[in-house]
Amino acid sequence: MSEAVTQADKPPVVDNGPRDLFSKFDDTIRMRETLLASGVEDPFSLVMEKVLSPTRAICNGRDTILLGTYNYMGMTFDPDVIQAGKDALDNFGAGTTGSRVLNGTYQGHKECEQALMDFYAMDHAMVFSTGYQANLGIISTIAGKGDYVVLDIDSHASIWDGCAMGNAEIVPFKHNDIDAMEKRLRRIPEGAGKLVVLEGVYSMMGDVAPLKEMVAVAKKCGAMVLVDEAHSMGFIGEHGRGVAEEQGVIDDVDFIIGTFSKSVGTVGGFCVSNHPKFEIMRLVCRPYVFTASLPPSVVATAATSIRKLMHGSNKRAHLWENSRRLHGGLKELGFTLGTDSPQSAIVAVIMPDLERGAGMWEALLSEGLYVNLARPPATPANMTLLRCSLCAEHSEAQVETILGMFERAGKAVGII
Repeated sequence: MSEAVTQADKPPVVDNGPRDLFSKFDDTIRMRETLLASGVEDPFSLVMEKVLSPTRAICNGRDTILLGTYNYMGMTFDPDVIQAGKDALDNFGAGTTGSRVLNGTYQGHKECEQALMDFYAMDHAMVFSTGYQANLGIISTIAGKGDYVVLDIDSHASIWDGCAMGNAEIVPFKHNDIDAMEKRLRRIPEGAGKLVVLEGVYSMMGDVAPLKEMVAVAKKCGAMVLVDEAHSMGFIGEHGRGVAEEQGVIDDVDFIIGTFSKSVGTVGGFCVSNHPKFEIMRLVCRPYVFTASLPPSVVATAATSIRKLMHGSNKRAHLWENSRRLHGGLKELGFTLGTDSPQSAIVAVIMPDLERGAGMWEALLSEGLYVNLARPPATPANMTLLRCSLCAEHSEAQVETILGMFERAGKAVGII
């Protein structure tokens, strides 16, 4: 009798059909709905109606200062860069309609790769259609099954995805921890292929890697080294070659990955190397072989921009002035920052939580300032932060205006 009652009390089995493949995103959907229900404008769907310069755009009908575009050297509106793109459109058309190994290599692609070789003083350069594909392609091709990739836990998503695609053993270590990296390397079986992947500047916090010490450890342990200089190319180092140049280890690095969507001011990615066998990558790297090549206008703008960056010392100096002033000013106002001192053109302002971070983002936008709202899982340690990326074209007056906007918005939202 009791058994019958127990069975009757059980809920009926309901067949809801196949599992919804979108159910894995339910937590993110709820987070977004909760955020929008609070009345905050969607911070991930901003539309720029018109871009006026590297530092200004019309957003929601308002003239807005741009402080979240990664346009570090302000090359997007350089007259020579724009003219090069227009000329390429006229002479070569809108696109290549093919991959680099078929019909997709035009004169402009070779000129762009030559500009990279000249910029870095290296023997080889490969241009990819995006920076994401550069990491995806190089890492997955050189580190495969049976090899080991030792990487910083805060590495960019493209680095993690390159590791997964290559099916190598992934060995992460604590962020910027030299001892932890060495311990991981020493546990790898003797004779196995080893690749250490580092970043010059980490894009969320804007902090710099101790490349000098890390590269030395990697080489001592017999590993090859790849450094992603996406957020340092153009303005860090004497010639703008990145953190590896600044710390004196560029000749010890096997591969440098970079992107055109930051300091270069357009779109695309690349890898430069002095490895004598590097050219075989053009035949074995799947994200290079099976992707349509960049349009002629894009590689023309990239090549022109890269060559101009070779003579960008004045711009680099001004960008550093902007970084020091913004970092120091925000610290004086009482904001919590991602680094104790300015280390790059990125200044991360840490928020108490996502709700107040979104409120601060919207308050700044209402003031006429655009920054990036970054949230977990993209951020380290489950932090919510406002990520500011300075430009060499920001004037001193604009930086002072930005500090005033942060002060007013911070007080209005209760952050300071």
